[in-house]
Amino acid sequence: MRNLLIKDLPSNEKPRERLIKFGAENISNEELISIILRTGTKDCSVKNLSAHILSLFSNITEMRNLELNSIVNIKGIGKVKAVELIAALELGRRVYYEEDLNTKIKIKSGNDIYSYFKYIIKDNTQERFYCVYLDVKKKIIGIKLLFIGTVNISTIHPREIFKNAYLLSSSYIICVHNHPSGDETPSILDHEVTKELVRIGKIQKIPVLDHIIIGEINYYSFYENGEIEV
Repeated sequence: MRNLLIKDLPSNEKPRERLIKFGAENISNEELISIILRTGTKDCSVKNLSAHILSLFSNITEMRNLELNSIVNIKGIGKVKAVELIAALELGRRVYYEEDLNTKIKIKSGNDIYSYFKYIIKDNTQERFYCVYLDVKKKIIGIKLLFIGTVNISTIHPREIFKNAYLLSSSYIICVHNHPSGDETPSILDHEVTKELVRIGKIQKIPVLDHIIIGEINYYSFYENGEIEV
């Protein structure tokens, strides 16, 4: 592959100029990545580097699962470019999928939580444990990603969950995590974690209303299945 430098391209073929002239929606994925990365190396142009990154995926949607460790060691990327690319992907995800918390969305059912989180965490390759903090009217006042990795009673620290509840003056908590397998069926560990958090919530006078597991196409609600009483 010829190592064609961006500076050697005619002005009307340079990614930044093409975006300005035609709009972001009308330039290629390779050009968008080139704009984010900005530069290549003496041995590999940013154009070729961008093409190489795209070649790692069968389609562009797979890039939403891109992790820092998977690209930081690619020759020509390094930590700085890897962080910038991850940040750009995360910003794009938030713009399109996260609700504005200032609207104080009122939670009426487990499906409300599922609708909020299904695009955010269902495709993650690791389990992510969030807490949704609600006011007295059961409106969202905060969402915190607290733990990453296998959800069990030894890794989920109640003090972090309830510390944030006090800081936010929260009246209720809903716990949410994903199953990377896509199967939302709770495990034995999920049941143990839920039981313990509900118990502590009663002691702290900040009830855990629900624990929702996000799967590939559905969710499991401990409350809706009669396993949490509020």
